[in-house]
Amino acid sequence: MTVSPDLVEAVRVRLARAGVEPSAAQVAVALRAEKSVYGDAEILAVARALCADLIGAGPLEPLLAEPDVTDVLVNGPREVWVDTGHGLRRTSVTFTDDGAVRRLAQRLAAAAGRRLDDASPYVDARLAGGVRLHAVLPPVAPGGTCLSLRLPPKRTFTLASLVEAGTVPPAAVPVLTSMVSGRLAFLVTGGTGTGKTTLLSALLSLADPRERLLLVEDSAELRPLHPHVVRLESRPANLEGAGGVELRDLVRQALRMRPDRVVVGEVRGAEMVDLLAALNTGHEGGCGTLHANAAADVPPRLEALGCAAGLTREAVHSQLAAALDVVVHLARGRADGRRRVAEICLLSRTPTGFVEAVPALSFDAHGRSHFGPGYDALTTRTPP
Repeated sequence: MTVSPDLVEAVRVRLARAGVEPSAAQVAVALRAEKSVYGDAEILAVARALCADLIGAGPLEPLLAEPDVTDVLVNGPREVWVDTGHGLRRTSVTFTDDGAVRRLAQRLAAAAGRRLDDASPYVDARLAGGVRLHAVLPPVAPGGTCLSLRLPPKRTFTLASLVEAGTVPPAAVPVLTSMVSGRLAFLVTGGTGTGKTTLLSALLSLADPRERLLLVEDSAELRPLHPHVVRLESRPANLEGAGGVELRDLVRQALRMRPDRVVVGEVRGAEMVDLLAALNTGHEGGCGTLHANAAADVPPRLEALGCAAGLTREAVHSQLAAALDVVVHLARGRADGRRRVAEICLLSRTPTGFVEAVPALSFDAHGRSHFGPGYDALTTRTPP
């Protein structure tokens, strides 16, 4: 049912003056004080609206509850978009004005222990439940407050369900399965929203149940169906700039926890150096995700991260050649927005000493496979 904004505002003012939580009982008391008669349905509707506005995500609450939504994007008070895995779709949800979007963004930032105001007009934080928050205020965002919410997966996809959804071509299944059972070190790469975390979770679910998986993440997004999973999460610094725990610190701690596989949810900084070092010291089967436009861009991307962390170009490629075996690259169709495995490449050292991604299997938009020059070398590394 539709709840009058004037009624919600009147109840909100009464609850604020009383200093009580917006529970159904307190809402009923406030409604009676308005000298109006309402039934249980009206009371519950007003209570839900107030809870969403005061302690939830306001008008975005129904969108966040939809099972297939992965991203909710607010471009000012009149534009709210969602991504359900088939590309962005504009919704009918709106805010009353930009002040309402700003208040929501500030409240969510405060819930994450972060500051968002004119002196600090943008924030990148993690909310309870693993939701990633990013917000930008005017005048940095001239069109109005921009709010981006990335939701963690609500369920774990198996490799079979990804094949059914069209993300994984059937011809890729034997290679991916052998890659995991053979304990090859690999990276799942792709652009933002291509399904890297979803695919990595499905592949980790194939790991031997006797193995101990150490997951190092910014937020707990990986959800493998596996009996022995240990999670480590980074922690941002508080308002005073103290107490932060970086991914690099957690990778080092993971190595002391008797891991069978070390998994970095997203490789994007100096933790790459420690991951490569770990994979070069007997920790087979390590893996992670990495943002890259194509599999061929992975060695240069890792080179840039390693050089930024203090390694020389030669040292990065030496570590890379010994540590990582395979790149599984995901792409997203421009026409239909569908996520799919585009190519599987073997990382191989060239005569110059540098590592390059050699195509082993590539797949077109219809799932048809094409063998590349690295296919024979890849199959020799993976057991049948």
